Amino acid sequence: MTEGAGMARRVGRTRWRRFAVVLVPAVVACTALGIGMGQGALAASFLISGKRFQVTADTLTSRGLSSYGMVDVTKDGKLVPVQVVGSRHSTISGLCQSVLVDVPVLGPQTLRITGGDERPVEASNLFLDTTFQSAGEADFRNFDMGIAQGEITKGPINPGDRDSRFFDPSGFGQQATSVSLTDVRLTAVALTAGTFNVPGLRVRIEQGHHECF
Repeated sequence: MTEGAGMARRVGRTRWRRFAVVLVPAVVACTALGIGMGQGALAASFLISGKRFQVTADTLTSRGLSSYGMVDVTKDGKLVPVQVVGSRHSTISGLCQSVLVDVPVLGPQTLRITGGDERPVEASNLFLDTTFQSAGEADFRNFDMGIAQGEITKGPINPGDRDSRFFDPSGFGQQATSVSLTDVRLTAVALTAGTFNVPGLRVRIEQGHHECF
């Protein structure tokens, strides 16, 4: 193999055993635990609750990936630095989403949402506002790290973020034509999607701590 061919392969496909994205502050608003469903991407034009929730997946494959720093805003004005991860189209197997709520008198209750065991979940224009990310393995294709946020083209930018006066076009961004992840774990404060199809959806409330991880 020539040196040029080896370089092309390394640039075109990047495999990391452990995956973590650096949190980069900027600023704006999104949603709390919930899935925005519609015909197109939803603008992040509302305040978050600030409650963190967990998301896990056995596998997650995304086409058209973007990642950029923002700061969400709670209803009481608290700023929450997040890393927004966007995807034009995603397939997810073994999905789990949970949030822990402390209920007066009853104590801690876990709202747990699962699906995608027999057939994968499919989502379009998916945006996750995260405070923690990890995966057992990540396989990127045509991966760019350090691109200016305003120059991201391979993946989507949430319209509500791009239109915000806090969006920094020169800020630190990342993008890839695709990525395949295994053993995914995320902590997030917001999730929105243009469409979100969940085969085998189950929603239950359990007494005590029963988070996804």
